[in-house]
Amino acid sequence: MFARFRSLAGPPKGRNVLEPTRPFLRVRKVLGILTEDFRLYHDLVAALKAKDVPFASLSFQDEIPREVGAILTSPAEAPRVRFAAVVAVDVLGEAIAKGLAIVRGHRQWRELVVGVDPGAEPGVAILGDGEIIDTREAANPEAVEGVVRAAMLAFPSDRVRLRVGHGDPTNRNRIINALSPLGLPVEIVDEKGTTHRSHTPDADAAVEIARGRGVRAARFYAVEPTPGEVRETQRQSRLKSDGIVTISKALARRVAKGELTLAEAIERHRQKPRAGTA
Repeated sequence: MFARFRSLAGPPKGRNVLEPTRPFLRVRKVLGILTEDFRLYHDLVAALKAKDVPFASLSFQDEIPREVGAILTSPAEAPRVRFAAVVAVDVLGEAIAKGLAIVRGHRQWRELVVGVDPGAEPGVAILGDGEIIDTREAANPEAVEGVVRAAMLAFPSDRVRLRVGHGDPTNRNRIINALSPLGLPVEIVDEKGTTHRSHTPDADAAVEIARGRGVRAARFYAVEPTPGEVRETQRQSRLKSDGIVTISKALARRVAKGELTLAEAIERHRQKPRAGTA
């Protein structure tokens, strides 16, 4: 459909790996992309290339090669795929991680560990039996809970450990509070030595946090933004509104506590009656 079969022997990074140019001595399983949804195909290719993951582009008209270990496709097309390991793509990163786990021979883990590097957009790392399954950024501290739930569904395990870095107390506490409904123990891990100079420092730090050992966290913590965090939130409101709006300290505190989004706070500020107006 989109590409043909290439060799798996030392493929260039991020290249489609189908079309053998010489006999295989040992079959290495790869992900296959099978979809007629061009946008999904484009997004999958871009994501796999970014991760330097070898893949195979497939067609509904051709047989599935033996080198393919799992197939990524759209939910609508999944019933058409006649293959043992089919992953329907709802969330791109989760689907790729699940497909890779299947390719690597993992369907059940003894232990799943989720490490979180606290921040406004926390870095999250998912490890299965010590192996990195997936890394990503959550949209906000509260979104970490959804990432953990999805990981538990996608990667079944005998036990789950949650570890959160000790830095950035405001966002750390928001994350721990959001994780509380899961009913799982959470450890707070010293982040010393977890900072890396890389293109993905938050994800790399999350991996180190997942591999660390911490102290048991309480189920709930008070969230008290510092004056500096309140000022930074006000600055962000000016940037987001192109310099038109600076939200109040009260609204900025609510944003920093996770009670409002920045967009909601800006809208509330705009709707507030001005002094001297009817």
